[in-house]
Amino acid sequence: MNRLRYAVSLSYEVMDPMADFLLNIEAARTPRQSVVSEQLTLPPGLETARYTDPVLANRLLRLRAPQGPLGIRYEAIIDIDHYLEDGDRLSEVPVAELPFDVLPYLAPSRYCESDRLMEFASREFGGMLRGYVRVYAIREWVRNHVRFLSRSTNERTSAADTIVERTGVCRDFAHLMIALCRALSIPARMSSSLDYGADADMGGPDFHAVVEVYLSHRWYLLDPSGISIPTGLLRIGTGRDAADIPFAAIFGQVRSERPAVEIEPLTDAAAGIGMPVFTPQAISTW
Repeated sequence: MNRLRYAVSLSYEVMDPMADFLLNIEAARTPRQSVVSEQLTLPPGLETARYTDPVLANRLLRLRAPQGPLGIRYEAIIDIDHYLEDGDRLSEVPVAELPFDVLPYLAPSRYCESDRLMEFASREFGGMLRGYVRVYAIREWVRNHVRFLSRSTNERTSAADTIVERTGVCRDFAHLMIALCRALSIPARMSSSLDYGADADMGGPDFHAVVEVYLSHRWYLLDPSGISIPTGLLRIGTGRDAADIPFAAIFGQVRSERPAVEIEPLTDAAAGIGMPVFTPQAISTW
């Protein structure tokens, strides 16, 4: 088991008389991820509403803020009891046997135009042994053929753009891997997390996009950018692509600062809680 302390501070200046925010910054609760403790700090008097998606476990906070400065801070301690499996044991699930709630992750979406990548995916990966081996080969192809370059893309960049430009940030790596998997009828989706274990030369901790692929009736986690330690990836949001899970959707004229993110492991040998490590096994936090 791994335990992580996560914190994020958001700072805004609201220019309009009122602005609306929809935040997805709180750690999700899943069968494999539990919230030990948490605290959300907001200015007093804000109009707020909460919603937790009963299927995806996304925790949404909606608030309305008046003109002026707005500061938000969330802190939590998270336990992750990973499910680990030998990749050789994992198989692709025939479409006819997929649960209905998994079917949407076969279709093209805003940033993952799998229909445009079918010929390429079939040529590169169609002849491979099906299962985790093929999925991991897709992950490795994306990691080795796309160069991680901060601020090289924008909110309009899609998987089709990335396969041409061959540069991007974590969300671009994730979108491309998702699109290639879907092009081969392998359900795939995005999870928002934090880049625990990333090289300090890349800057401070930040939000991070990773991929989940559905094999043997379970969602398995992979990081196609390769910058994080996979067992240190906690789950915040889950969706078809980045359009579904922004950490902040803002409605109104607002100036924003870069989020201040903190992530650190906590250990307790007596309780069996150790440091996040790399593992050759397939990982699930669902």
